[in-house]
Amino acid sequence: MSRRRRVTESVDPSEQHSKADTNPLSRTETALSPFKNALVNGGVPPSEAITAVAPYLNIFGKTFIPETDIPDLTGKVILVTGGNTGIGKETVLQLAKHSPSCIYLAARNATKAEAAIREIKGIVSDARVEYLELDLSSCASVKRAAGEFLRKERRLDILINNAGVMGLPATETPEGYDIQFGTNHIGHHLLTKLLIPTLLETAEQPDSKPKGVRVVNVSSSAHAVAPPGGIVFDNINLERANALTRYGQSKLANILDTRELARRYPGITSVAVHPGVILTHLYDAICGWGPVFRYGVALFGRLFMQNVVQGALNQLWAATSDEVENGSYYHPVGSKSMGNAYARDEELARKLWDWTEAELNKHGY
Repeated sequence: MSRRRRVTESVDPSEQHSKADTNPLSRTETALSPFKNALVNGGVPPSEAITAVAPYLNIFGKTFIPETDIPDLTGKVILVTGGNTGIGKETVLQLAKHSPSCIYLAARNATKAEAAIREIKGIVSDARVEYLELDLSSCASVKRAAGEFLRKERRLDILINNAGVMGLPATETPEGYDIQFGTNHIGHHLLTKLLIPTLLETAEQPDSKPKGVRVVNVSSSAHAVAPPGGIVFDNINLERANALTRYGQSKLANILDTRELARRYPGITSVAVHPGVILTHLYDAICGWGPVFRYGVALFGRLFMQNVVQGALNQLWAATSDEVENGSYYHPVGSKSMGNAYARDEELARKLWDWTEAELNKHGY
């Protein structure tokens, strides 16, 4: 009998369960494998070892100051998922300072979203920020959210697929997908799909500059802990895998989806970003594994993790800089990365896109 359970109440990407799978030590070993392979197993030149570890510590990258480096956004319409907390909220705040026509803050939790909007407007008094109800773990909710947005707007200049969940127990979305894969990949793919016509139309507008219409998918260096094969199509829920492996597969999917989106729709500039290692609510589930992990996150966070202000920089850069390249993946800030071998696999990207479309069609989306 499967140990999974179907979620009856959708999971907010900004809120994490406090329980996790058993055997957390094996999860930590998996998560640290990039470090082990680079630094412990031998045979890796020091320069390559530094390259492997640098994304986790944010050693390299450009200087990016939102106040001066984000251009004037007058007339632009922006949608940010998971904008009610963490780096999503910081992203909305910084963009709001540059006079966009409207920013749609998409999230499931209305109370937190409205509180975030009040906070942002307390800093930027003339900010136009509207709440858009969105539960990425539910395809029906995604379709409703896209419909609501399209009833209000005829253009979309920047879509930032920021929301995500990490380290959750083995539960399923209403459509039967692993909660992490369903939220992080399926939900965002569907949302983007429904908004592509508007993105393309916006790119054709006289006031749209080259590279002016963007899709920014927030991925993670944790794509490196995806299972062998990268995406396990015949066991997409990874029934026997630990939470971090399932998370890694969902984050790899974000990069692959970005590459294929760029190939299919060159008129839209699509990029994936690793925001850095940021101490946000995403780590609540890991802290729930026990005191060792709770204290470990606290210590690691103090030494290496960034705050949300720093953590939002890479996606802000990706959303507004003229230096971005379509289909690319970036470490903080604006440092182009190839990702691992699976993330570079163009055939795997095509296969994932076709598989996702077939799955959505099966559910009527």
